[in-house]
Amino acid sequence: MALTMAIIGFGKSANRYHIPYIKERDIKIKYIYNHRRHREKEQGFYDADTIFTDKLDQVLNDSEVQLITICTPPATHFEYGKLVLEHGKNVLIEKPFVANQGEAKELFALAQSKKLLAMPYQNRRFDSDYLTLKKVIELGYVGKPLSLESHFDKYRPDDRLHEGSQVDGQFYGLGVHMLDQILGLFGKPQTVSYDIRAIQNSASTVDDFYETQLFYDNFKATVVSNPLAARPYPRFLLHGTNGTYVKYDIDQQENDLKLGIMPGDLNFGIDTPSQFGVVKYKNQNGDWIEKQIPTINGDYGRVYDSIAKTLTNRDAKLVSDEQALWNMEILEAGITEKGPHLYNLK
Repeated sequence: MALTMAIIGFGKSANRYHIPYIKERDIKIKYIYNHRRHREKEQGFYDADTIFTDKLDQVLNDSEVQLITICTPPATHFEYGKLVLEHGKNVLIEKPFVANQGEAKELFALAQSKKLLAMPYQNRRFDSDYLTLKKVIELGYVGKPLSLESHFDKYRPDDRLHEGSQVDGQFYGLGVHMLDQILGLFGKPQTVSYDIRAIQNSASTVDDFYETQLFYDNFKATVVSNPLAARPYPRFLLHGTNGTYVKYDIDQQENDLKLGIMPGDLNFGIDTPSQFGVVKYKNQNGDWIEKQIPTINGDYGRVYDSIAKTLTNRDAKLVSDEQALWNMEILEAGITEKGPHLYNLK
């Protein structure tokens, strides 16, 4: 039976990261709620049966709707998430999930009390580069991991003054994904160090740079985003007891989506061989081997596949409540104290 859902919000997030993937699946978008109707954008929508509305009650009170995805500004996530759950609907919330641990705990408790699903949208668990990194670790190419660097850099000069809440910065906006990838692979760290700044205009209250280190037993993961990186740093650099894996360049899904190349189109999101990662390791004979690792295809729609399995088969959620709360704890601790600092997880 097809999953019937609705989307709250009809901006870039909904149109780039959700709808193109949903339409490739056995999922019916019955409603799209937007308090500001953009009728010119609604014309020619892929499913003529989708109802565009500015009446939220129409969506919340429809018994056919099983899942609602929230694609609105971060400040609205908690309010909408709570409203959806109170009306007996499962909810998927775009990043960042909510502003703090307290809000996250309240939503998870409400969902559990109603036997509903509440989950952050962590689509980057299905980045091609991340899926390939996971496979390299699983196959044991580098032995026991000792250190991992995860970079999401660009060169985008902007020295204007940016004012706003710290939850509107790069750390909450992108760091939430990069941290989730580490937590999904290695679990809860013991200690976290932070360097979160506005490097292009120090008077800005919204950060544009972060370097966060997660410390485990004899392992460290570093996540970095720098807006002024004119030369590329590896997307992933993994060192282990038996070798090293290096991957340049990011997952190609977003680049293709920006060009209008959609899921289902030929070669969507595929790396070229020149973008493949390289592993250098010792084989059983003690010989050094160096070879390319073909990139595993990414697919953000697999988030919805996982939700369908959770709702129909009671499979475990893709992102557990525990992982989401670790993420919120790390994010919150990063912005509550200014300047470089350490934080020990509870």
